[in-house]
Amino acid sequence: EVQLVESGGGSVQAGGSLRLSCAASTFIVDEYTIGWFRQAPGKEREGVSCFSKSDGSRYYSDSVKGRFTISLDNAKNTVYLQMNSLKPEDTAVYYCAAGTKATMTPAHYDYWGQGTQVTVSL
Repeated sequence: EVQLVESGGGSVQAGGSLRLSCAASTFIVDEYTIGWFRQAPGKEREGVSCFSKSDGSRYYSDSVKGRFTISLDNAKNTVYLQMNSLKPEDTAVYYCAAGTKATMTPAHYDYWGQGTQVTVSL
């Protein structure tokens, strides 16, 4: 069974930090690219970051580059998104997803978690 379970969302003031976790089935972490996406009210889902275990590549959107870091804990089959220097415009529901291509395009991902809310206030 394919499972992706996000956790770690919450409310934080601007400038603060949160770490999101995406617990995945073993085979997903081994064989798929894991991506983080977010969707704010009234906006389309957008790619934030992705990690390809096959070659260790990490990609970030311009809006989060330098502030967010994606990482993998092999022993726990968990992908993290460390979010620092958070801004109000980072407020959204964050999703992790598994796909076969290391892209920031949601349509390229086959499996999705349920999402976790991140709210950043001034």
